[in-house]
Amino acid sequence: MTMIESIHPIFKRDEVFEFLKPEAAPSLNLSSGVILYLEGISVSFDGFKAINDLNLYINDGELRCIIGPNGAGKTTMMDIITGKTKPDSGSAWFGQNINLLKMDEPSIAAAGIGRKFQKPTVFESHTVHDNLELAMAADKTVFPTLTAKLNSEQEDRIAETLKLIGLQEHPYNYAGSLSHGQKQWLEIGMLLMQRPKLLLIDEPVAGMTHQEMDRTAELLTSLAGEHSVVVVEHDMDFIRSIARKVSVLHQGSILAEGTMDEVQNNQKVIEVYLGG
Repeated sequence: MTMIESIHPIFKRDEVFEFLKPEAAPSLNLSSGVILYLEGISVSFDGFKAINDLNLYINDGELRCIIGPNGAGKTTMMDIITGKTKPDSGSAWFGQNINLLKMDEPSIAAAGIGRKFQKPTVFESHTVHDNLELAMAADKTVFPTLTAKLNSEQEDRIAETLKLIGLQEHPYNYAGSLSHGQKQWLEIGMLLMQRPKLLLIDEPVAGMTHQEMDRTAELLTSLAGEHSVVVVEHDMDFIRSIARKVSVLHQGSILAEGTMDEVQNNQKVIEVYLGG
């Protein structure tokens, strides 16, 4: 009896492989040029309407900034996109053919949506290189994981990602020894290893030095085009440095959208968020 058959006696070896194999993600249809549709989304928690008839459209390759006061619904919006929360009403589509509301979190990630939370979550006892290798989109079933050996193409991908996130000089440093900003960049690199089409980035510069903020701005703007990037952030100086189009969320719906200048001069936005 092989090791895989010993997992459970009723399984044959091939059956176990089939049982462990993740479902293939459907092919993403971007023929309209829009990668994310949120239409009429509403969700309430204990009577509080966290999201209220939200409509949001993100174009393929776009860098979009989402701003708004605390409690505006920004985190709940990302929870809905990634499958953590199901709305009470509305629709959410990834491209024209992938219905996010019928999928769980792993399936949504496999379809090409990556999310970075505010606090970096890296494997601190492993090297930077190991973190990227572990995050690589690959067959994670038992035997491939146990016997995995990187080929030249995979090593090249890791090297390219290290350079992109500015950690090419630190591949064998333990992640726990990195600065806060470097950990943030490493986690973004780990997302990139999964080949996402849409990246959701939550407060990427919280706790960073000004130098790290500048480097993060360069990194996120460099990703737009090949990826669609949605950045949720409170630091308005950082938003100004990267903003192309800004959406202002207030009481669970879009209050205003436009360039940073247009948003800053919107009287409603000034009243509820920017002050003045």
